Amino acid sequence: MISNFFEIFLLSIVQGISEFLPISSAAHLILVSNIYEFKNQSLLIDISLHLGSLLAILFYFRKDIFDFNKNLNLFYKIAISTMPLVVVGYFLYSTEIIYQLRNIQVIAWSTLFFGILIYIADKNIFLKKIETDFNIKSALIIGFFQVIALIPGVSRAGITITAGRILGFNRVDSTKISFYLSIPALIGASALGIKDLFKENIEFNFLVLIGIILSFFFSLVTIKFFLKFIKTFSFNVFVVYRIFLALIIFYIIYF
Repeated sequence: MISNFFEIFLLSIVQGISEFLPISSAAHLILVSNIYEFKNQSLLIDISLHLGSLLAILFYFRKDIFDFNKNLNLFYKIAISTMPLVVVGYFLYSTEIIYQLRNIQVIAWSTLFFGILIYIADKNIFLKKIETDFNIKSALIIGFFQVIALIPGVSRAGITITAGRILGFNRVDSTKISFYLSIPALIGASALGIKDLFKENIEFNFLVLIGIILSFFFSLVTIKFFLKFIKTFSFNVFVVYRIFLALIIFYIIYF
């Protein structure tokens, strides 16, 4: 009982923090699970962790999300931006290619390379604002960048923020776009997981509820902290972290 709760607690921390920071939740969940050999890192737990993060982002942006008249145009652009991920993601999922990408070598190199890319993109001069410059063209460009996040270690948040910075959006607006895009991405991941869940006929248990609650809490705290952090600081701390993490993984692989 205690060991089960500890596993869910740690996985919830990893999911809640890494889902919205530019450090890759998939990479961290894979690595932590491999290191500790968790018994509860199952499809059911994965779904509960993603549902917790989804509920957190919906709760935090509830005023924007439910103000349909004001933000209908924004929702339309988010939907357009999500289409490349849906098409490519479904193809990789249905062909099971996506599972072949989930290995530690891919994680190591993508963690390093895309961490450096964030650093380069963050040096860009920002001139654009989400209210006036987030058009269909920029939505599609960010959407195609988001496809790369299907590779573990890239970070969906990281690559969409990077795309926003390359296009000239400031850190806060780039992050908001990334957060908005996380909603359909998390819905899609949860839907595919639930589909597999019914195929495998797995029964729900109390760990699911605990996972949702803990993931919701840590995700909500992360969202609030991150938005405050980037108003003052750059992404350099995350770049350094990714490089450090990549070096650790390289050491595990090659030494």
